[in-house]
Amino acid sequence: MWYQLINKTGVLGTNDQAQTELFHGGDMDAFANTSEGNNIQPATEPLQDVPLERRPVFWFYGSSSIAYGIKDNAFSYVLLIFANQALGVPGYLASIALAVAIVWDALSDPLLGHWSDKTRSKLGRRHPFMYAALFIFPAGFYALFNPLTDARGEDAFVYILILAMLVRTGTTLFEVPCTALLPELEKDYDRRNKWLALRHLLGWTGGNGIHIVNLAFWMGAYGFAETTGYAMYGTAGAIIIMMTIIVCSLGTQKEAMNMPPPAETFRLNDIGREFSQIFESLKNRNFAALFSYSLLGGAAAGLHTALYLYNVRYFFEFSGTEIAITGVALLLAPLFSFMLSPRLGLKYGKKKTAIGLALLRLILFPMPYVAVLLGLWPELQSPASIALYTTFVFVEVTAIVVSATMIDSMMADLAEDSQMKTNRRSEGLLYATRGFAGKFVSAAGIISAGFIVSAVGFDSINTLADFTDAHRYDLATLFLPVYCTLVLGAITCINLYKISRESHAENLQRLKERSVNLGTDQA
Repeated sequence: MWYQLINKTGVLGTNDQAQTELFHGGDMDAFANTSEGNNIQPATEPLQDVPLERRPVFWFYGSSSIAYGIKDNAFSYVLLIFANQALGVPGYLASIALAVAIVWDALSDPLLGHWSDKTRSKLGRRHPFMYAALFIFPAGFYALFNPLTDARGEDAFVYILILAMLVRTGTTLFEVPCTALLPELEKDYDRRNKWLALRHLLGWTGGNGIHIVNLAFWMGAYGFAETTGYAMYGTAGAIIIMMTIIVCSLGTQKEAMNMPPPAETFRLNDIGREFSQIFESLKNRNFAALFSYSLLGGAAAGLHTALYLYNVRYFFEFSGTEIAITGVALLLAPLFSFMLSPRLGLKYGKKKTAIGLALLRLILFPMPYVAVLLGLWPELQSPASIALYTTFVFVEVTAIVVSATMIDSMMADLAEDSQMKTNRRSEGLLYATRGFAGKFVSAAGIISAGFIVSAVGFDSINTLADFTDAHRYDLATLFLPVYCTLVLGAITCINLYKISRESHAENLQRLKERSVNLGTDQA
């Protein structure tokens, strides 16, 4: 029977491609309403038998994360120190600007995700938004690091705020609908891990690739307090972001056009009903587990990444070139994770793998800081110090990427779990709302980082000579306890997630049975 193909992967080829795609990735009600729903025949060479590496859409989809990786690197590691030390914005004020931008982004994400779930277009549900990002995202990124005004100090606060909001809006337009393509592109529980492993690999490669170049030749070479290096960084980043949007959007366009339209469209004139459907989709216990994880994990990530350059430059006393060396580990670790993630997910399951690797990272992370404070670390600025730190970074990032891949794949499995309860495909909304949680509380982490920057005294520290052992102690004791507590809470939330390989297969089985019954009723 045709419906036995539902457990296979990829976009199925059939004698009636549009009808098959309608069932494979889309709304069951929409499929049941088609006249030929019960007469689909399997293809002679179904795409699930073709290795993913030989399917161009696999690479085009994965490439989308390069743009996000570059934006994430900028907002996580560069923007706070750029505003604070290059433009002279006080640390607490710069962090407030970034936090407000995150709140704006977080509030817009769920609405746009729901909108893309219910968009009818010849280009597909997601691509109109992805193309719209082309006109906002690259230009905003360029202008952010190439200021169009001469404002400095507190006067630059408004500029940073407006441009940060613009870049985040562009990111939402591209990232949210693009991410939501996966549950329709791939149904198989385990193969989803491989799609997302590639996405994480290329996202980390894009973000950390430009990170290495920036610290070796731009920001690191010209100085953290000079605007010249940041301008080069902004220009290169904008060009790569633009090319990524074009390549990914065009490369996934054909598949998107073959995906089914939603059973109903977004109604702005009935916004109350739309919000009612949003809340209905979000009342899912498994989603609540990942949402809570994102709340705590986002706060931890916002705190850590905003302080990253302060930590490596001042706490560990690495030069720009040495920080770039550690970045090589950030390039190699995701490649290792790309090979490791599907294997661990297949052997141990997604939840156990995510928890185990997150715990490993939590144990390793504070060790270098504690060793420095206790005098057990190699002499700062020595080759042994950079070598040992790079080793820690390699293992930590490997654990981070594998764990994050599993979490994202668990999110993809929510699409069918949610559909069982609502009869709607809501992957755009689910991914966006989970992102909303992380971004919203990441603002709290960034604000905390800004206050730590001011509390430690960085507003008057511009060189290593200004940084004392007392500053080092204050930085570690203010940062580590909060960060580790947040991460431990996030790991606890993962344990509340209940979808397994078996329950996912059961959801697919029940959905296909429901579609058959609906088709019979229509007949």
